[in-house]
Amino acid sequence: MTDTTTRDDPTSNTKPSSIWGGRFRAGPSEVMEQINPSIDFDQRFYAQDIAGSRAHTAMLVNQGVISHQDGSDIARGLDRVEREIAEGQFTFSRALEDIHMNVEARLTELIGDTAGRMHTARSRNDQVATDFKMWVRETIDHIDSALAALQTALIDQAERNADVVMPGFTHLQAAQPITFGHHLMAYVEMVGRDRGRFGDCRSRLNECPLGSAALAGTSFPIDRNQTAVALGFNGPTANSLDSVSDRDFALEFLAASSICAIHLSRFSEEIVNWTSAQFNFIKLTDAFTTGSSIMPQKRNPDAAELVRGKCGRIIGALNALLVMMKGLPLAFCKDMQEDKEPLFDAADTLELCIAASVCMIQDMSANAKAMRAATDLGFTTATDLADWLVRTLNMPFRIAHRVTGAVVKVAEDKGLRLEQLDLDDLQAIEPRITGEVYAVLDPARSVASRTSFGGTAPDNVRAAARAARERFSLNRHTK
Repeated sequence: MTDTTTRDDPTSNTKPSSIWGGRFRAGPSEVMEQINPSIDFDQRFYAQDIAGSRAHTAMLVNQGVISHQDGSDIARGLDRVEREIAEGQFTFSRALEDIHMNVEARLTELIGDTAGRMHTARSRNDQVATDFKMWVRETIDHIDSALAALQTALIDQAERNADVVMPGFTHLQAAQPITFGHHLMAYVEMVGRDRGRFGDCRSRLNECPLGSAALAGTSFPIDRNQTAVALGFNGPTANSLDSVSDRDFALEFLAASSICAIHLSRFSEEIVNWTSAQFNFIKLTDAFTTGSSIMPQKRNPDAAELVRGKCGRIIGALNALLVMMKGLPLAFCKDMQEDKEPLFDAADTLELCIAASVCMIQDMSANAKAMRAATDLGFTTATDLADWLVRTLNMPFRIAHRVTGAVVKVAEDKGLRLEQLDLDDLQAIEPRITGEVYAVLDPARSVASRTSFGGTAPDNVRAAARAARERFSLNRHTK
């Protein structure tokens, strides 16, 4: 949103609060003025807050609670307030605490006391819950689109590298040959689950709290279905107490964000490893690397390291909200004002990390030669040898495993790769081994043989890429 200013309104502690009317004889202390307002951060809700007020006012008019003229004046005034905020012409006041009172106060300046009718049959408790849900819902939609772009970038690279052989790792030790495309497609699946979690969160949060009022509902003849539909919800929430005290949707959003951030962090760790001189599997251009102030040869993968590091902020936001909510009784408590800043920061951080990840994936180029050479280290076709013994010699796998281990030991002692061993070396361990075994010891042939569903064979990778574009509705993101 456009940057706006926030005005510090010094309020004497002998002056009654303009918000609370006649209940309080004196205003808040200076410390209270610092700790109590939320306008510095909840002004981000201005569009949602005004949309909620429009829908609520229209419903009040429709139900005969307020007049058509009052409804028209309120709607006209809200349009003016929204324009002022969007254009950066609105001055927010901490003395008015939050976005709700700031909007209402400016509306009162514009249309007079009629503005106060807008608050009939509602409370700031159901207002903020509605605003917050709408904001999270819109943010989920933005994140889903960004994650679809991330999947598309991964699939594009996977298709380009479907035949590139590299070592697969367990325990960060060379395990079996795979293709680079297959490795990238693993992250497509992770991101798909992330999108599913955000989608589940969106589905569950899409019930409208507006009209629950402070905690007990209202005696006015309101139509909560009308406001729910007008604001894009599936319907109204069922219990007024739960409506104003529920922050499950925020927790669920942060949980989904944390898991997604972990996936981004894991991929960033891969990039950090792959760009090192010791791996040299991929290269990033100058756009996503930095140098050193003292070591002129350095090319540091700072974008990846920052994505990896920012994961902690998102997880921290989830922990903060979990701890804040764990001891709260029903219904609304002011503690819940602390739900927004960590969630805003987490959402902003996640969107930035997704964008950076998309750009790095599009930017990176694979070093197929280095990847292929790395498969010659660590006896990565040992499992292929064991499988050959099972298929060809009808050995039980456990015996084949033991025989293969003995072959690996000989190769290790001689400083040779498995395919460099003489047939005599192999037959000294198992006399029935024939020269046909060398066909399975080549990493490229090993990869090509892994044709089971979900396997690493190049044709599998290409088929999986096509299927993923369809399954995750990515065709509109394809170039």
